[in-house]
Amino acid sequence: MKINILYIVKTLGSILILETVFMLMASFMALLYGESDIIPMFVSSGIMCFAGLLFFFTGYKANEYLAGRREGMLTVTLTWLLLSFFGMLPFYIGGYIDQFADAYLETMSGFTTTGATVLADIESLPHGVLFWRSLLQWQGGIGMVVFTVALLPMFGGSASQLYDAEVTGFSHDRFRPRVTQVAKRLSSVYIFLTLLFTLLLWAGPMNFYDALNHAMAGISTGGYSTKNESIAYWDSAYVEYVMMFCMCIGGMKLPLFFFALKGDFRQFRNDEETRWYLLFIVAFIVITVAWLFYNGYETGVDDVENTIRKGAFQVISLATTTGYVTSDFISWGQFYWLIALFLMIICGCGGSTSGGLKMGRALILVKNMYNEFRKQTHPAAILPVRVNGRVISQDVIHRVQIFLLVYILLIGFNWMFLLLNGLNFEEALGMAVATISNAGLSLGSLGDGNLHNLSAVSKWCISFLMMVGRLEVFTVLTILLPGFWKR
Repeated sequence: MKINILYIVKTLGSILILETVFMLMASFMALLYGESDIIPMFVSSGIMCFAGLLFFFTGYKANEYLAGRREGMLTVTLTWLLLSFFGMLPFYIGGYIDQFADAYLETMSGFTTTGATVLADIESLPHGVLFWRSLLQWQGGIGMVVFTVALLPMFGGSASQLYDAEVTGFSHDRFRPRVTQVAKRLSSVYIFLTLLFTLLLWAGPMNFYDALNHAMAGISTGGYSTKNESIAYWDSAYVEYVMMFCMCIGGMKLPLFFFALKGDFRQFRNDEETRWYLLFIVAFIVITVAWLFYNGYETGVDDVENTIRKGAFQVISLATTTGYVTSDFISWGQFYWLIALFLMIICGCGGSTSGGLKMGRALILVKNMYNEFRKQTHPAAILPVRVNGRVISQDVIHRVQIFLLVYILLIGFNWMFLLLNGLNFEEALGMAVATISNAGLSLGSLGDGNLHNLSAVSKWCISFLMMVGRLEVFTVLTILLPGFWKR
């Protein structure tokens, strides 16, 4: 069957129209502060709205019932490409980022919640553009497509294929029978958590504007800041503890909070992936703090709490792929570089805003490996892999193993590519892992996630692989296979 192009065009138009609403929010923020970004923001909003209307009415007569998985995968991939193109317009038109590749990378990094930046002086940007930058990550965290799924019935569209292509992974539980209901409830929980952390940060030394920006970037595990020094700017233990809590929640399954807000805490208590995620973070906090004390990093005779806080903050930031920093973790030595890479690879839970391999997949791989060792002495034993008391099928285990293989191959490809483009060994490795895991931070001179000095070719490659990582590999790479385009 032919690919339903009209359905894809109509859906992309719907997404661009909805995205215009978000850009207008940033435009009114620019208007509120009366800075140089008013015209660039409103002009960009107009261009995006025009493109959205053109797409929508071009595909208006699309037969949505002829849309399948191919249409869903194409739509989601093109959504990220188009949103990054139109989303970069305020940066480019306003002259805040003068190179096309840089502006596109900055926007893709935002939408994919990677958090890497090309900006040398973040504080020089006007308030509207900075707010738009944070809003990119906030949308990318929940997935712009999930927002669209929640509102798609307004446009007469089908939601299921989009949801399946966007909310990827080895499983995703639809805790309501209709996909649109799932998306609406996820969005509601996401908005509630954002407002909660905005108020908590506002109660500290942050003003409301900074609190809102950091709540959006924290809960989306994105890592963009309004300050050059990131969270370290405030030099506040209160801010750091609130952000640790915010990032940690961002790395957990959003559906669990829906049940918790209804008073059902059994889902949290019984979810094995969440338990291992929290144990994983606690274990590496202990290792990190012990390493800091042993080597005298970030330590003072009278300030044990500061060392524990700095170590805990960096572990949570890395493990959730947020990318905030309060200390120069690169100076903590090469052993900690290895820990940082490991944290960026495993990352948060499935159904969270984090990138990376995900704790659920790691749990399946470890349990399956343990069973293989047991079979060496009990070859006739039937040893199923169980998660949350349920048997994981061999098909799911196989897909998780393939995901790991492709994930490692992409890291290797990107590592070699960056080496060919002039990066040294550790910088290329750190950026390869950070890109596919949407982590933002790296190693060496790129440790703070600033990519300004990379070549244009490297920036385009990184932008593409950020999207591949955000959509968890298969959605994008499947489109590149010749068989995808055959009837």
